[in-house]
Amino acid sequence: MWTYEKKLQYPVKIKTPNPAMAKLIITQLGGPDGEMGATTRYMNQRYTMPYAIGKAVLTDIATEEMAHQEMIAAIVYQLTRNLTPEQIKEGGFDAYFVDHTTGIYPQSAAGNPFTAAALQSKGDAITDLFEDLAADGAWSGAQLKTANECIRAPFGCPVRVVRPRFAG
Repeated sequence: MWTYEKKLQYPVKIKTPNPAMAKLIITQLGGPDGEMGATTRYMNQRYTMPYAIGKAVLTDIATEEMAHQEMIAAIVYQLTRNLTPEQIKEGGFDAYFVDHTTGIYPQSAAGNPFTAAALQSKGDAITDLFEDLAADGAWSGAQLKTANECIRAPFGCPVRVVRPRFAG
């Protein structure tokens, strides 16, 4: 069904660790409107889509969302690799580190683990598409907040490549 290319959709090359930024960006992976939810939402809603072209589009979008998951995980990993104990503490990453070290654990910025409870699927194509639009709209708002924080970061904002359709 898929062909996997062993490279990121957009390269992520962060050289300076920043656990505080990782705490913000991780919500783009496992937060209520993050990429894991988007992938699950689109992939599962395709089954009740009454039109073949709609099923194909939802499958394509779900596949793209998986690529976004991979990029966000790479960003979080690169922001947290080789941290010193001082950086962990100063960046407020110590609570996360106690449970996960620098493993990628999908959660919101508030520390709530990813849950399917934030998703909805009614089996009605129109209702499901509206839910998708609402989640994407919420995500773009979260992305804007994260991007504003990234502007002040020394490495720029790697998250801006994840949803280019919201740019400009």
